Amino acid sequence: MKGLIVLSSTERLPGGRSAGFWLPEAAYPWRALLAAGWDFEFTSTRAGRPPAGGVDRSDPPQRMFLEDPVVQDRLENTRTPDLLSPDDYGIVFVAGGHGAIIDLPGDARLVRFLADYWAGRDSAVIAAVCHGVAALLDVPGPDGTPLVSGRRMTAFTQEEERAVGLDRIVPYFLGEALAERGARYEAGDAFRSHVVADGRLITGQNPASTADLARTGVELASGRPLPRHWLRRSAPVAAR
Repeated sequence: MKGLIVLSSTERLPGGRSAGFWLPEAAYPWRALLAAGWDFEFTSTRAGRPPAGGVDRSDPPQRMFLEDPVVQDRLENTRTPDLLSPDDYGIVFVAGGHGAIIDLPGDARLVRFLADYWAGRDSAVIAAVCHGVAALLDVPGPDGTPLVSGRRMTAFTQEEERAVGLDRIVPYFLGEALAERGARYEAGDAFRSHVVADGRLITGQNPASTADLARTGVELASGRPLPRHWLRRSAPVAAR
């Protein structure tokens, strides 16, 4: 089995602040996939290596991600969603980082891929964290209404945007955008793990939610629990 990790290719926010994908929000799902014995792939709105932020080499999963030659090769050769087959993946993760609210929802190729992936099988699992939830805003469900409509969801909050000083920079607040599309938005405590699972759609509020989201998503998709120390355990898959 294989999991897909969606990354933002936005390099800078309005005003010039650096953006990109938040590296731990890709590294933790990667570790969860390996721990389950699954392979992995990346996709983004622009081919090639997406820009990364939030790097902390003192964090073992991030350090392993940065030092893994297969990860680095696949980042360099990241393909756009229109070149991928939804049938190839048992789970789709969407990493955050402020760049995600710029390029992910407006990318027609990604919107089409996610819609086809969700409609293509009853076992499809989508897990999006922090600003990565933005990728779901304009995805239609099988009946043509927004995929998020009526679903319990979470994402980075206005309070958290103010705390990081970007409330006047971001073009919209995710909670409001989700509610406008009929989602049942839920906010937990700022900067603490908060994961909401509505069937096969799983969302995490902020970076602190990433480990719980990754574990929940892979366990749901694989049907079995991850090893206890999955974040630090070396578990290369045969396909590598």
